[in-house]
Amino acid sequence: MIEQAVPIIYYCAMEDYKKRLAVILAETGSLFFDKDLILKDGRPTPYFVNFGMFRTGRLSMELGSFFAEMMVDRGIVDHTDIILGPSYKGSAIALAASIALYTHFGCDLLFEYDRKEAKRHGEGSKGGSMMVNRTLFNGCRIFVVDDVASSMATKYDLIDKILMDAEAQNLDVTVIGIGIAVDREQTTAVYDQEGKVVINQKGENTIQGFTSKTGIPVHSIAGIREIINYLFMDKIPVMINGTPRPMDEETKFRFDEYLRVYGND
Repeated sequence: MIEQAVPIIYYCAMEDYKKRLAVILAETGSLFFDKDLILKDGRPTPYFVNFGMFRTGRLSMELGSFFAEMMVDRGIVDHTDIILGPSYKGSAIALAASIALYTHFGCDLLFEYDRKEAKRHGEGSKGGSMMVNRTLFNGCRIFVVDDVASSMATKYDLIDKILMDAEAQNLDVTVIGIGIAVDREQTTAVYDQEGKVVINQKGENTIQGFTSKTGIPVHSIAGIREIINYLFMDKIPVMINGTPRPMDEETKFRFDEYLRVYGND
């Protein structure tokens, strides 16, 4: 019975910027629980994270500061020339992160984002590029930023696009890492022979699989387990079935059960 279940608690120290991220996710309704939610890969999920709710100047500034603090805290900024965000949400994150790095840490980095189609007019007439700001240069080091990691499909596509663009310009570029705001800490979906998702089955570890295939490390501002645990323990109101309220044990249990089925071990 759900009411008899004991929620799983993960005790760990959280950096201040992780706590601030968790609180803003809750306050804005970016993180919410509801019934009948479906991920893009077809699997059910008890919660969702929508960074489209970071839609004011203040919230954009906060999100940029989270990435900036992570990059400085982990020494990533010292090895980065360009911050690149995939269109569309990632482009705003790249801009916000670059502004925050300059404002708070005095680091003035280039920022970039990709096009859906190569530009063929104006400055693109003499050779279309898939990059809007055309910041790539020989030997540049690129750090990609985005909102969440579920299947990493968009990241694979973006890496291919970066490498194709660099090859077309005869440039040697390096993607030194991927930065995401929230790691869902789950495995990839499993599909049957007809291409339909198989419920209640785990695939491979999403992040480990990506790094193994590409050689590119993935950094997250925070994992979903520590975010949920912090909100649960501090009784911070979260949007649950359309109503903001502290997370109850049933909601926490459903989250824990979801990660038991689909989460990384």
